[in-house]
Amino acid sequence: MPTRRKKAKKRKELRSNSRQTKQKQLTPGQWFEKLVAVQARLRAPDGCPWDREQTHQSLRTYLIEEAYEVVEALESESDAKFAEEMGDLLLQIVFHSQIAREEGRFTVAEVIREIHDKMIRRHPHVFGKTRAKDSAEVLRNWEQIKAEERRSSNDKNHSKSEENVPKETSLLDGVSRALPGTLEGFQLTRKASRIGFDWEDANGVFEKMQEEIEELKKALKETDPLKTEEELGDLLFAAVNLSRFLKIDPEIALKKANAKFSRRFREMERLARKNGREFKDLPREEMEALWNASKKAEGKQRLPEMSGTQTKQ
Repeated sequence: MPTRRKKAKKRKELRSNSRQTKQKQLTPGQWFEKLVAVQARLRAPDGCPWDREQTHQSLRTYLIEEAYEVVEALESESDAKFAEEMGDLLLQIVFHSQIAREEGRFTVAEVIREIHDKMIRRHPHVFGKTRAKDSAEVLRNWEQIKAEERRSSNDKNHSKSEENVPKETSLLDGVSRALPGTLEGFQLTRKASRIGFDWEDANGVFEKMQEEIEELKKALKETDPLKTEEELGDLLFAAVNLSRFLKIDPEIALKKANAKFSRRFREMERLARKNGREFKDLPREEMEALWNASKKAEGKQRLPEMSGTQTKQ
C-alpha cells in the first residue's frame, strides 16, 4: 500500500504537471504580457541593480549582439537555439520599451501598434484594393508608400529650412547610417534598383569591380593614402552590389568567410603544436603547407599559393 508520504509526493507532482500544462496553453499575447511584467519588476525600485542601471545607450551593444546571435542560431539549424535567441532579441525590445515608458515617452503597446498599422498600410494589395502582380511590384509600391509617409511626417513636424523651404526627401531616406558598412551599401543599392537605377545583369558589376581594381592599383602606385582609401571603398561597394545581384546577404557571407578563416587558422595552430612547434615560429612555406592541410581536412581542393596575392578563403 502507498505510504502517506508517497501519496503527498504524488499529489505535488500532479499539481506541478497541471501548472506546466496550463502555462503551455497560454496564448502568445499572455506570454508577452508576462514578459513585460517581468521586465517591469526587474526595473522596479527593489528590482535588479543591473537592470535598473541600464539606459538606451548602454543597451545598444546588446541589441546588435542579440541580432547577430539570432542569425548564428538560424544557421545552426537548431530550433531550440533559434527560439531561445529570438527570445533574447525580443527581450531587448521589451527592455527599451520599459525604459521609454518610465521616461514618459512611449509604451510597448505603442511599439506594437506602430508596426501593426505599418504592415496594414504598406500591404494595400492584401488589405486594400490595390493589386500587385509580383514581388517586384510589391517592393516598388512599398518604397512609394514609405516615401509618402516620410513626406507626411515632415509636414507634421514642420521640417523647414532657414529659407522656409520644405525639407527634401529621398528614396534613400530610411537607410540607417548606424548599419555595418556592408549592410548600408546593400540597402542603398537595393533601394536605388527598385526604381530602375541598376546594372542590366551581374556582368556589369564584374566589369565595374575590375575597373575599381585597376584604379586601386593606380592609387597605390601614386602613394596617395586618401585616394587609396577611396578606391578600396569603391571596390568594396561594388562587391556589395554584386552580392545583391547574387541574392546573397554580404554581411552574412563575410561573417561566414571570417568564421572559415578562423576555423582553418586554429587548425593550423593545432597541427603545428601536434608536431611540437608554435605556428608563429614556422617559415612561410610551412605555414602554407599547413593552410592547405587544414583545407584538405574540410574536404576542400587545394587553392593557389598565398605568395603574392592572398589565398582565397
